[in-house]
Amino acid sequence: MSPTPAAAPSGDKEFTEVVVVRHGETSWNASRIVQGQMDPELNEIGREQALVVAHRLSKEAKPAAIYSSDLKRAAETAEIIAKVCGVTNLVLNEPLRERHMGYLQGLKWDDAVNKNPDVFRGSDIFKITEGSDPDSRNQELPGGGESLNQLNQRCVSYLNKIAQEHSGERVVVVSHGAAILELCRHTDPPNSSIRRNIPNTSLNVFRVSSVTRRWILERCGDVSHLDENGILKNSFGGDGSSA
Repeated sequence: MSPTPAAAPSGDKEFTEVVVVRHGETSWNASRIVQGQMDPELNEIGREQALVVAHRLSKEAKPAAIYSSDLKRAAETAEIIAKVCGVTNLVLNEPLRERHMGYLQGLKWDDAVNKNPDVFRGSDIFKITEGSDPDSRNQELPGGGESLNQLNQRCVSYLNKIAQEHSGERVVVVSHGAAILELCRHTDPPNSSIRRNIPNTSLNVFRVSSVTRRWILERCGDVSHLDENGILKNSFGGDGSSA
């Protein structure tokens, strides 16, 4: 999905362009295992995906910096992008980590759904605990897991900080599926029913005002670079999705 770019608000000329990239594929993605904040590395497809998205970014405006989750799958993706794009300013930080999934971490997707179907919205691992009740977003997962509002707060706060530090510049951020969905949600009305797909190494482009902190979502789930190279059809048995 690629939303139509919105016009910048009058008087807000200094926007930071934040290009958020989901990490490359891991063996846990391919096996549909809930990763959360557990720390598997990229698999070979994931490294190939990272290299392809890095070459795509290298043909665009050079980012002033690259920020990444410190989990291996994101950090390795960010390191590949930094090397190909010739960026030396690479920052690894915990606020960009995936949602802590509590007692569901390490379980296969189907087993997680069967373990406690009441906390799922349908069978969507990324929308877990988000139902029609607004209070469901405050529901923490047993075993040290985060609520969706906790995930949203830490990710949005960190990106606002990045926007302040890089006003008028372009930066690349490498993060995770559920975290990126929360960033997309931040740009939508609270009751938006839009379902977004965030494949591995997809590009999600935001413009963030350093003056008003207004967010504009310009692009979401863009994997045209993988389509062009025939990589997407080789991921996860060809369906292009992952846990």
